Amino acid sequence: MSERNLDFDTVIDRKNTRCLKYDFAKRRGMPEDVLPLWVADMDFKTSSYIEDALVERVKEGIFGYSEVQSPYFEIVRDWMVRHHDWEPKETWLVKTPGIVFALAMAVKAYTNPGDRVLLQLPVYYPFSEVIEDNNRRVVSNTLYLGEDNRYHIDFEDFERKIVEEKIKLFFLCNPHNPVGRVWTREELTKLGDICVKHQVLVISDEIHQDFVFKGNHIVFAGLKKEFEQISITCTSPSKTFNLAGMLMSNIFIPNKELKHKFRRELDAAGTSQLGVMGLVACEAAYTKGEEWYHAVHKYIEENIEFTKEYVKNNLKGVTMIDHEGTYLVWLDFRQTGLSVDELENLIVNKAKLWLDSGKIFGDSGKGFQRINVACPRSILEEALNRIKCALNESV
Repeated sequence: MSERNLDFDTVIDRKNTRCLKYDFAKRRGMPEDVLPLWVADMDFKTSSYIEDALVERVKEGIFGYSEVQSPYFEIVRDWMVRHHDWEPKETWLVKTPGIVFALAMAVKAYTNPGDRVLLQLPVYYPFSEVIEDNNRRVVSNTLYLGEDNRYHIDFEDFERKIVEEKIKLFFLCNPHNPVGRVWTREELTKLGDICVKHQVLVISDEIHQDFVFKGNHIVFAGLKKEFEQISITCTSPSKTFNLAGMLMSNIFIPNKELKHKFRRELDAAGTSQLGVMGLVACEAAYTKGEEWYHAVHKYIEENIEFTKEYVKNNLKGVTMIDHEGTYLVWLDFRQTGLSVDELENLIVNKAKLWLDSGKIFGDSGKGFQRINVACPRSILEEALNRIKCALNESV
C-alpha cells in the first residue's frame, strides 16, 4: 500500500462539516462570505495511513475507556529522536487534551493568583488568555524587529523583567507563532542560563517543531541537564498531521516534583484518559506518516516562497517578515499608512478575508496580519489577489 493523500492542490469543500474555520464566520462576527485563512489547521487531507488506522479502530465498535502502553511512548520517542535529535524518557510523559489546556494547568501548578508570568509578545494569544483567566498577570519581554527583517530577543530586558517582576514562570514559543522565528542554539542557551540563574520554570511550546524551513529546531530541554530540570516540553502531532480536532498532546516533564504538581492539577480538573481516536491517530502518524509529512512540508515551503514573491512584487507598503518556521506567515502592513481599524476593515470587508489580526497578539502586533498558508496554492493566490485589489482601491 502506498500513501494516497499527496494531492495538495485539489480544493476540498470544508463547508457544512462542523468546521471552525469555514462554518462559524457569522457567529464569530465575520461576514458569511469571507475566505478564511486564520485558525492554524490545514486545508489538506491528512495521511491516508491515519485515515485507515482510524477506520479500523471504528470497526471494533466499542469505544470504552482506553489507554496506551509502552509501544505508544516508543513511537513518540522515535519520532523525536529521528526529527529532533532528542530522546525523552517514558517516565516524563503526561498526555493532555491539547497544549493550551496544558499551559493552563502549568499556570495553576507553578504559580499563585496574582503572580506574574513572562512571555514574548507578539505571541500566540491563548498564552495571555490562560494567564489572565487564571488571575495571574502578563509581563512581556517584547520581541523587536531588526533591520534584517527578523525578530530578536532583548536579553537585558528579559533578565530585568524576571528580577523586577519576581517571575517564576516563562512561556517559550519555538518555533515562534506568529513571527516565524526558529530560535538558535545560542539564543535558547542564553535564555535558559538566565532562567536557571533566577530559578524560573520554562513552559516550552514546541507544537510547530516539524515545520522549520530555515535553521534547525532545537528542543530546549535537550540543550543542558539544567534546562531539562526546569522545563515542561509541549508537543503534539496535531499541527504536523492536521489532527487538531483529535484533542491530544504529549507533554514531557523530566523533573519528578514538577511532574507531580502538574499531574495534581490534571486530577483536580477531572481529566484522566484521552479519547481513543486521538491516540490511534498519533501512533499512525508517527509510524506511517513520514511520506505525507515530507510532501506537505515541501508544498508549504513552496507556498511560503510564493507568498514572499507575491508580496514583494504586488503589495505596495506590505512586507512579509522573514520566515523560518510554522505555516503561519506574518505580514507587516504598517507602511501602507492604514490605521489599525482601517486595516481591519480592508482585510475583512473589502478583501473579504478572515485572517488573524495582529492586534490579538498584543500591542506590538498592531499593523500586522497573520495568514495561514497551509492551503492549496489556488486559495492562497486568491487571498493575496484580494488583498492586492483592496489595497489598490484604497489608494
